[in-house]
Amino acid sequence: MGTFLRGVFMRSRSAMVMFFFLASTLGLSAQSTAKPAIHHAAAGEPTAVIETTVGKMTCTLFPDKAPIGVANFIGLATGTKDWKTVKGVTKHGVPLYDGTIFHRVIPDFMIQGGDPAGDGSGTPGYGFGVEASPDLMFDRPGRLAYAHSSLPNSNGSQFFITEVPTPHLNGLYTIFGQCDEATVGLVKQIARMARDPMNDRPFRPVKIIHIRIVHGAAAARPASSARKTAAAAKASAPAN
Repeated sequence: MGTFLRGVFMRSRSAMVMFFFLASTLGLSAQSTAKPAIHHAAAGEPTAVIETTVGKMTCTLFPDKAPIGVANFIGLATGTKDWKTVKGVTKHGVPLYDGTIFHRVIPDFMIQGGDPAGDGSGTPGYGFGVEASPDLMFDRPGRLAYAHSSLPNSNGSQFFITEVPTPHLNGLYTIFGQCDEATVGLVKQIARMARDPMNDRPFRPVKIIHIRIVHGAAAARPASSARKTAAAAKASAPAN
């Protein structure tokens, strides 16, 4: 009887060992044939990195709010969009903003640039209308927007960056980006450069070296709100 029980026990133990071996083998096989998990990077908004002669500006663009304006800015910045010089010469594959200046600067208001003529009169040879989004207001510093004249469809290449909240501009201009706090600090510096009081043109204007577009970058953090000053309220609106 004892011999019989020992035989049953040995056979049972052998079966259990075989069971765990097979289970372990099948588990390893399943793990080896399973496809690795795919991690998708978070899709952020495109970011414009504006290299100037006094430092770098970083602005997040809003293609969902101003698709025409953002596409135009990226095209002109990268040279993928054709434009015309003040003499009517078509430029193909040439970034428009490289070498342009901030030709108009007003403390406690904004700085304006992106004009191929360099004096506020230039255009890229075409124009388009205002994209005013109800979700975007001039309620904080660092708003990136298009400048235009009093004529319809006169958005082009000129843009401005605000130093303070400018609610009197709400609904009148295309906001197509938001610049970070460091950029607002640089805007303050540029806006206070010595300038001609007749046209607000700096005596030694800051130049844009190049604008690089980074796709999928994290959005720039909105700068903290600041109180609009009386000087900003009295300043004229950005215009070509």
